Amino acid sequence: MNAVPLLQVDAVGKSFEKPDGQELLVLEDVNLQLFEGQIIGLLGRSGSGKSTLLRLIAGLAAPSRGQCNYLGVPVDGPAVGISMVFQSFALFPWLTVYENVALGLEAQRLPRVEIRRRTLAAIDLIGLDGFESAYPRELSGGMRQRVGFARALVVHPNILLMDEPFSALDVLTAETLRTDFLDLWSEGRMPIKGVILVTHNIEEAVLMCDRVLVFGSNPGRVLSAIEVTLPQPRNRLDPLFRELVERIYVEMTARTGGVRADARTEFFPGQGIGSVMPHVSTNELSGLLEAVAAEPFKGKADLPKIATDLQMEIDELFPVAETLQMLRFAELEGGDLKLTEAGIAFAGAAQDERKRIFARQLLTYVPLAAHVRRVLDERASHVARKSRFIDELEDFMSESDAEQTLRAIIGWGRYAEVYAYEDESARFTLENPA
Repeated sequence: MNAVPLLQVDAVGKSFEKPDGQELLVLEDVNLQLFEGQIIGLLGRSGSGKSTLLRLIAGLAAPSRGQCNYLGVPVDGPAVGISMVFQSFALFPWLTVYENVALGLEAQRLPRVEIRRRTLAAIDLIGLDGFESAYPRELSGGMRQRVGFARALVVHPNILLMDEPFSALDVLTAETLRTDFLDLWSEGRMPIKGVILVTHNIEEAVLMCDRVLVFGSNPGRVLSAIEVTLPQPRNRLDPLFRELVERIYVEMTARTGGVRADARTEFFPGQGIGSVMPHVSTNELSGLLEAVAAEPFKGKADLPKIATDLQMEIDELFPVAETLQMLRFAELEGGDLKLTEAGIAFAGAAQDERKRIFARQLLTYVPLAAHVRRVLDERASHVARKSRFIDELEDFMSESDAEQTLRAIIGWGRYAEVYAYEDESARFTLENPA
């Protein structure tokens, strides 16, 4: 490994100005180094600033503070030598495979012969030989993503940035493309020196990366860095592989609670009215409670095991698990989810009793839901407009977070029958609750 990094990110932060003039902090004090021969993974849930960091590295946006250095030079615009593969295929539908891949070389005004040679070589490398004249509509999702890889590789970048490149694909297609990529990387057949991969799939991070940076949210920041020294190709059933997956789950669940001293919005839901609520349905909550209560878990489950059995990624599993913890239906600790007495009672109850249990937990442990119910109880009309609560929430969070949060407690309150909501008039009422 060379002593000089391909990329160095020093104390990078990124803020956006909200409509009210206040600052929304998206990234805070992020540091990383990428050396030749490395794949670094940025692992975290949606909203933790991972994709924003990629845009800063690529020079598509400027940091609010700190600096990104590529080959020792500050990045102050789109950097030649850094390419990106996106989650969406981002192909031009009116261009053929050949034309889509050749675009980057044409922008560099290379000789036509060189463009043809490198374009055909990239198409062949990525396994699309024979599809040069096909249009994107004729290709499967996996083949379209291969075009995206070829388009990024054809310019011979030093660094390849990959923004969840496999997440839009079905499981089998994603596995095939992931394996093919690792084979080409291990054999040194790709014209790249380093890779940064954004993912929210823990197993994918351990399978592909040499180093994994675990990101927290609100704002996005690096919680921990985990070295992966297992030789390639890696086996998911290897006990050392499973230990690393478990360790990352422990790292991520160990930091779900608390309130940042310098932030008005709490990053663990349920501690106050200013908390951002996850968009989780009561069906998802009931399903996870039932799964953990049943065999083989019997009330306590290992999160990696749940994720594998239910085919859930962390963006799907963690919000449900954390909402169960917020409602005191379960406890998250050391990478395990353990049901409380209330959780076990809910899982074994009939529908009407489930609603009573849920109503009790909701009004006890979700202050916003209790606040809505209290306002309705105190008014002679037992009616309150949605905007009344939105205005309160926007003192603590963004407009979109306020909308998401209120939608969450609307769904939970309807299920528990503690209040009703009329969408057309945008009003909370007490007309329907038992």
